[in-house]
Amino acid sequence: MSDTIYALASGAGTAGVAVIRVSGAAAGQAIELLTGQSVPEARLASLRRFRDPDDGTDIDQGITLWFPGPASFTGEDIAEFHVHGGLAVIEAMISALAHIDSGRLAEPGEFTRRAFENGKLDLTSAEAVADLIAAETVAQRRQALGQYDGALAALYDDWRRQLTALLAHAETTIDFSDEDLPEDTHTKMKYNMLYIKNQISQYIDDEHRGERIRSGFHVAIIGAPNVGKSSLLNRLAARDAAIVSETAGTTRDVIEVHMQLGGYAVIVADTAGIREADGAIEAEGVRRARKSAEDADMKLVVFDATALPALDDFAREYIDDAAIVLLNKVDIAGADLPPDIGGRPVHAVSAKTGQGFEALLTALTAEIQARLESTEQPPLTRARHREALEAGIAALGRAETATLPELAAEDIRIAVRSLGRITGRVDVEDVLDVIFRDFCIGK
Repeated sequence: MSDTIYALASGAGTAGVAVIRVSGAAAGQAIELLTGQSVPEARLASLRRFRDPDDGTDIDQGITLWFPGPASFTGEDIAEFHVHGGLAVIEAMISALAHIDSGRLAEPGEFTRRAFENGKLDLTSAEAVADLIAAETVAQRRQALGQYDGALAALYDDWRRQLTALLAHAETTIDFSDEDLPEDTHTKMKYNMLYIKNQISQYIDDEHRGERIRSGFHVAIIGAPNVGKSSLLNRLAARDAAIVSETAGTTRDVIEVHMQLGGYAVIVADTAGIREADGAIEAEGVRRARKSAEDADMKLVVFDATALPALDDFAREYIDDAAIVLLNKVDIAGADLPPDIGGRPVHAVSAKTGQGFEALLTALTAEIQARLESTEQPPLTRARHREALEAGIAALGRAETATLPELAAEDIRIAVRSLGRITGRVDVEDVLDVIFRDFCIGK
């Protein structure tokens, strides 16, 4: 980390203010180079004029901030230049910074990676930086902020601490096997091991709640051709997201719309009508529709109210506890509407007039909130965490049935290492590139 890195830390494009960040040993030199003055008092905004080091012409006037390490975000010396957010100003500032010793543009996520490598953040907090930047809903922001503040790290570190103590006891029974140890030593060890394993198992049995909050709750609109699925999507999206036609089978691919309900990110997918396909293209559309329904967190199963009392058998297959049943086209239906279909209450709606949509949105929002509502423990947010916890559970399972104390101790050690890899308390070099590559430059 001998290089000094710099980048635009604020959003790309024209703005009122742009923030350019510099981190490394030459951060102080960057201030002197651009302003012709020494570094200002730490963490005190200083109004300065910035000049091109090549010809001395003015670039802009703005704020300079100085954060000497290790009391900075990255743990290194940091300089920040707050300038006007025009593209010409930003380009001139970045070009000027190329003159500092061992200076270069930062790679995506490199500032946060340096914060981790200098012990300022654990890996879960580093991941939360990216989540905070990407947060579009209240739930995403709250979850990311809790993770950034160390809620996940505290939980995982507590389990790791308990397992480390357990490992110490296991190794004691090996090192002092000839000594008169208490008779209940092995019994206590197995009890504590089972207790920790059950805690972790219950934690990951969460229906992927944290991951759904982070990436979005998926809702698939399912039904026969021409029941009004695309019109329903357009009504929910409040725009023409899907093509609507009287011709059955117009929708051939899955069309997704992103929206917010109850403070949660929701992805609603319009799918092809499910029926016996006529041709290879429609067959592929039906296959994708079925796959979307299988992968969805919830389904809106749509029937045509004008076709009553007939109900499409293909659509009925998808009615379960994760389904909301809709009867569409009630504005032109003549038959009496059933109160339920397949044991699920019916929501009578008209995608054309909007009838029943307020009640539908209320019901859908309530279902989503019930599935994603917060619990006492911070939610698991990434597949990487889940895989490590599952590896830890597997290792503890082997330790429980190990025939030799040496084997049990080794599996407990593997469990400790698995939890440590989540927060970065053990060797994680192989996962760092994966974690930080999705960051934006300047973070």
